[in-house]
Amino acid sequence: MKAKIQEKFESLFGEEGILYASAGRINLIGEHTDYNGGYVFPGAINFGIMTAIKPNGTDKVKVYSLDFDQVSEFGLKEEDKPKEAWACYVFGVCRETIKRGGKVEGFNAVFAGDVPLGAGLSSSAALESTFAFAINDLFNDNKIEKFELAKIGQSTEHNYCGVKCGIMDQFASIFGKEGSLIRLNCKTGEYKYFPFHPKGYKLVLIDSCVKHELASSAYNKRRESCERAAAAIRKNHPEVEFLSDAKRLWLDEVRSEITEEDFLRAEYVIGEVQRVLDVCDALERDDYETVGEMMYQTHFGLSRLYEVSCEELDFLNKLARKMDVSGSRVMGGGFGGCTINLVKEELYDNFIKAAVEKFTQKFGHAPKVYDVVISDGARKL
Repeated sequence: MKAKIQEKFESLFGEEGILYASAGRINLIGEHTDYNGGYVFPGAINFGIMTAIKPNGTDKVKVYSLDFDQVSEFGLKEEDKPKEAWACYVFGVCRETIKRGGKVEGFNAVFAGDVPLGAGLSSSAALESTFAFAINDLFNDNKIEKFELAKIGQSTEHNYCGVKCGIMDQFASIFGKEGSLIRLNCKTGEYKYFPFHPKGYKLVLIDSCVKHELASSAYNKRRESCERAAAAIRKNHPEVEFLSDAKRLWLDEVRSEITEEDFLRAEYVIGEVQRVLDVCDALERDDYETVGEMMYQTHFGLSRLYEVSCEELDFLNKLARKMDVSGSRVMGGGFGGCTINLVKEELYDNFIKAAVEKFTQKFGHAPKVYDVVISDGARKL
């Protein structure tokens, strides 16, 4: 990928670019908790976005996407928003940096990625983080703190791409560290690295190839459900800023005041916040079977209470349970995408073979399989 990007950069701009990269992410557990002020437990992975970039001495940005085979050119003012959807991510990062008092000048860039699209691995966060990191290095002497870089990516989604995402995806892309998962408290910003070297196990994603569209109203509706439940609880318990601050008992107190749907959404989130802590405790004991069981509980909650699974993902999850896979759950925003599976090495080949065969037989197309390794996040190459 590196050679192709440099080659294209040289053919377009007549010189070499400076290379930067960032990563997609998995989230072992802690789904839909980030915008509820709860804990998440992500890690950067060995799939990402890479760009060659160089200041061009103008006030215009010229960026070429190798994957889309398209070029976009735009200025740095608010009214200069490009028409290409993919270019809005780069434009948004420029604008959000400027809004925070950061410096952005015109540049040329060529980028490409190997993050599987629509699989819930946050290709958009990898793209935002790559450009946020590069702009900080090229124009701001790395004066913008890393957490602010993650917020630049998040605000790009909110203000230029129409997705009210939490901070987790961008955080993992910026802060990722090889061989470690990161427990992040999305309310306070506190985080802690946990070594993740599951000896005798593999982490594998099975991609249903069902299109997952986070910008759909379904994602935002669930966020609104959680906010309504938190507001109802807050009347009795003013200290509840986010739903993650609430105890299960407090949710029961307001059951008659909120809809059944809002109750179920909130029930899932409050349970999931505790599961993240339970998984961290289990990892410190090298107890990967408990980690796996918590993953199954999360899938049940995402499927039945939060209702962001689909027939294909439920099928893969049930098959994993049947084949003694230690842990399995839908990963990412839902509505399609992948299951993440914690599989004992001796069961791995049989599980993958059965998953591909049985899924294809039932749904008429094969799933994709991605072995993931926990890797570094945003960096200069």
